[in-house]
Amino acid sequence: MTPRAAVTGLSGPRLTAEEAATLRATPPAGIILFRRNVVDPAQLRALTAAIRGELGEGTPILVDQEGGRVARLRPPGWPAFPPAASFEGAPAARAAAGAALLGAACFEAGLDVVCAPVLDLRLPGAHDVIGDRAFSADPAEVARLAEAVIEGLMAAGCTPVVKHVPGHGRATADSHESLPRVDATAAELEADIAPFRAACARDAGRHLWAMTAHITYAALDPDLPATLSARVIAGTIRGAIGFDGVLVSDDLEMRALTGRPADLAAASLAAGCDLVLHCSGVPAGTAALLRDCPALTDAAAARLATARAAARAATPAAAAAAWAAAAPAPARAHDALTEA
Repeated sequence: MTPRAAVTGLSGPRLTAEEAATLRATPPAGIILFRRNVVDPAQLRALTAAIRGELGEGTPILVDQEGGRVARLRPPGWPAFPPAASFEGAPAARAAAGAALLGAACFEAGLDVVCAPVLDLRLPGAHDVIGDRAFSADPAEVARLAEAVIEGLMAAGCTPVVKHVPGHGRATADSHESLPRVDATAAELEADIAPFRAACARDAGRHLWAMTAHITYAALDPDLPATLSARVIAGTIRGAIGFDGVLVSDDLEMRALTGRPADLAAASLAAGCDLVLHCSGVPAGTAALLRDCPALTDAAAARLATARAAARAATPAAAAAAWAAAAPAPARAHDALTEA
């Protein structure tokens, strides 16, 4: 059965019979896990195995594991990975090593798509929803460190998801709560898209996923947020940035968007996203979304396969060995990551 073009959440730390039935009847293209789904390493490995038992071994399982305040894997089972801002000015090798350890922790638990790094700029006056999740205000520094983190995650066998394209750094509102509007000119937005363009310099970003921003950019499309805008996706993300990897929406249930999730899913996919993200984990809502969501297209399936192959071409066994050595002492791993 062709999967739906959606990545959906689960309600808790175990796959329920109701959820398993939904996955079998209307399979999503992937699953995303949150803190509500994570207890300890053994439980998480059992959950990811159960998911793949229903959906297949190649099913991507996503996690928001940036480090800092956005981390679903936390002590005592895992190190307290530092935020992106802590790497500003540091050697690229340090950022890559930290990302490889983070990726190895995820991969060992069965999580193979990591929603990081954040390529947004850390700009003064913006809402702090991004803040220290971003490397820097300098596009070149963001691009430099993002490249290192991408390489580190891929060395662990994980596919990175760069976010939030074409850039959340200027937003003065939190898209979890309302729809931000950015009134910067197209020339000003060149700084925002520069790190994304740099990430796509390698093979047009086909080794990556990218997550759209629920933001309206007056200079790009004054009427629709990027997630729902064919103009932004075709003209800026696929065009000016040159991204040809897997494009996934941010969560459809964030308050930046209004409307029935299934209708938003159809609009986002029609605008050019390959996948939509639906994170609530409420079983009835997930079932309704999957029932009405369009199927994964052949083009999207090909992009998914290309990104997965790129990650699997690395040497996750080596990163897994490094994680196995660090895992019994997450405090020591944290110390190593935060050393200058």
